[in-house]
Amino acid sequence: MRNILITGGAGFIGSHLVRHFVERYPDCRIVNLDKLTYAGNPANLSDVETRPNYAFVKGDICDYDLVCRTIRDNEIDGIVNLAAESHVDRSILDPFVFARTNVMGTLSLLQAARDCWHGEWQGKMFYHVSTDEVYGALPLDGGKFDESTRYDPHSPYSASKASSDHFVRAYHDTYGMPTLISNCSNNYGAYQFPEKLIPLTINNIRHRRAIPVYGRGENVRDWLHVEDHARAIDAILHRGRAGETYNIGGNNECSNIDLVRMLIAAADRLLGRAEGESLSLITFVEDRAGHDLRYAIDSSKLQRELGWRPSITFAEGIERTVRWYLDNEAWIDSVTSGDYMRYYEEVYGRRDRSI
Repeated sequence: MRNILITGGAGFIGSHLVRHFVERYPDCRIVNLDKLTYAGNPANLSDVETRPNYAFVKGDICDYDLVCRTIRDNEIDGIVNLAAESHVDRSILDPFVFARTNVMGTLSLLQAARDCWHGEWQGKMFYHVSTDEVYGALPLDGGKFDESTRYDPHSPYSASKASSDHFVRAYHDTYGMPTLISNCSNNYGAYQFPEKLIPLTINNIRHRRAIPVYGRGENVRDWLHVEDHARAIDAILHRGRAGETYNIGGNNECSNIDLVRMLIAAADRLLGRAEGESLSLITFVEDRAGHDLRYAIDSSKLQRELGWRPSITFAEGIERTVRWYLDNEAWIDSVTSGDYMRYYEEVYGRRDRSI
């Protein structure tokens, strides 16, 4: 693949993947298609935006004509779909937005790829990035999700992602399109929108604001550093078997309350505060509707077939992440205030930036 389209490349995971590909494959053209919703920020890619092998297109994956034009004009032979609404709380408030982007947007991409590639599948690949939340929930006392686990989504977000996964498989089975799906555990790292637990907690510690924790904080998640996720996507895209699904996990299970305490310990130390000073900020709030108890990923298939393993330990990753948010106050202040959106509306306006 010489020309790769990454959708949602201005978001958290997408920007790390774009940067990884731009830097690792200088002879490969990377085209980033992003609608620039609240979670998409071109500033996440300021360090690569002038690279000769990088191009940005402002647009919606639901815009079939735009997607077709982008694929044809750039002779795209690989598509990695990360464009998605991903915050569970928002999906509970407005499921229609999630169905539109995550289901219809994925369908728009699939059909555009099919029409533009004309059934000439050699050297082509459609890669869909999904979530472990499609599998439902696990008990606290054991078990992990693997690629054969039955789908059992419990939120509008996970239901929309499950539906999009099914469409990807249907295009492989019906039309013969080469496809890949990966289902990943919770990601963390730099440039994550501060509505998510880790950056929200760090920012609230910085400002000495209450840290909201659902229920009693007993919900368990498996955490993966976003840079390790980018490496996994790279391995799957280039060496994965068409038609297959690969689970990506960090093997770092942690309850929400224990995670918040880890973040407090690191942030208080880096801010020069007394040990445990910010523990008083923890505020337990009413649990989220349909809140899954535990997620855990078995990524042995990915490790066995492609040799990928997470390279960043949880302790190292948390330290790096806390330090990044504390060292980049201007970025997080711009995001939380919304100033970045007003700036990029002036830069990009309603007209797509030409390639």
